[in-house]
Amino acid sequence: MYETVLQIPVIGMEAEAFAVLLIAALAGGAFGAALGALPSFVFTGFVVFLGEGIATLEGEVGGLEGIAAGDIATGITDVIGFGAVTGPHIAFAGGVAATAYAGRKYPEMKPAGWDYHFGKDILYAFGTKPDILAVGAIFGALGMLITQVMDGIGFPTDNIALSVVATAFLARLAFGYPLVGKVGGSNILDMSPFEREEKRMAADGGTTTSRLATEPWLAHQYKWSGVTTIGLVGGILGGFIWLETGSIFMGYGISAMSLLFLNLGVEKIPVTHHITLLGSTGAVIAASAVGSDPIVLLVAGAFGVISALIGELSQRVFYSHSGTHVDPPAMAIAAFMLVIGVLYLAGLLPNAGYL
Repeated sequence: MYETVLQIPVIGMEAEAFAVLLIAALAGGAFGAALGALPSFVFTGFVVFLGEGIATLEGEVGGLEGIAAGDIATGITDVIGFGAVTGPHIAFAGGVAATAYAGRKYPEMKPAGWDYHFGKDILYAFGTKPDILAVGAIFGALGMLITQVMDGIGFPTDNIALSVVATAFLARLAFGYPLVGKVGGSNILDMSPFEREEKRMAADGGTTTSRLATEPWLAHQYKWSGVTTIGLVGGILGGFIWLETGSIFMGYGISAMSLLFLNLGVEKIPVTHHITLLGSTGAVIAASAVGSDPIVLLVAGAFGVISALIGELSQRVFYSHSGTHVDPPAMAIAAFMLVIGVLYLAGLLPNAGYL
């Protein structure tokens, strides 16, 4: 007697395993809405750091009795950190969509001192409000599906980051926000209206409010010189962490954990996970071509700068003029890793980093 196993097309997953993942993703997206998008991503950092730390330890001791080296760390980093519990494409995406929904449905919930449209307040935790958690659940599941499908067809980029971007734009469409929004300055890249504190009447999500004409993603991290500097610093540190530990994602985890202080209101904490991740990736690629660690670190710094600048360009185009959060680091990671993936497939790079 033969057992018939139902496979999900494209995803290539057994139906029962897919059902488990779908149910978990629904809960993970709701969890992201309950905690808030940014707090849920801070948890991503802690879990990834734990997983990569154990991986480094396992590499030193060669595994534990009865457990193959790497099995524990794979479970923590991949299944939990980048999976249904705290994966950015599920928990963070669910939190972002929930915030976009609340910005339209519950504008009165906007906290005092938040100067931007409420749909951008990814620090806000929504607790147990059922309809908001339901939105988070739906978008968490959607984020999982996008990632699984793109991985299944072999799309050559970081499909978790791609999914974070895609679900954020889908939330704008679903809840009536403009995809780009009205440009407040002389051109789409102009941040000077923010510096002059210019206001405008803006219709977002069915409501018309007075808000800043231009809303940069980070008030302390948008000038090209500063972005370039933190890109160089973060990229080098990401490369150094990889050289010393062999972990591409430990720098990412540290960067994500540092956002706890930003969430708690500490001023001018930089956002760097797209920088340290690409710095580590640059180090991996450079190490395959050169034997000099100093050169590897310089390449890592260059990759960090490029990723930081892509993130800044992305926020000026897609974040600053509409009323919801579209994540600049995710856009930078998805775009830069797509370039790396295509160059690798074309035979122009020795490897594609962590792809």
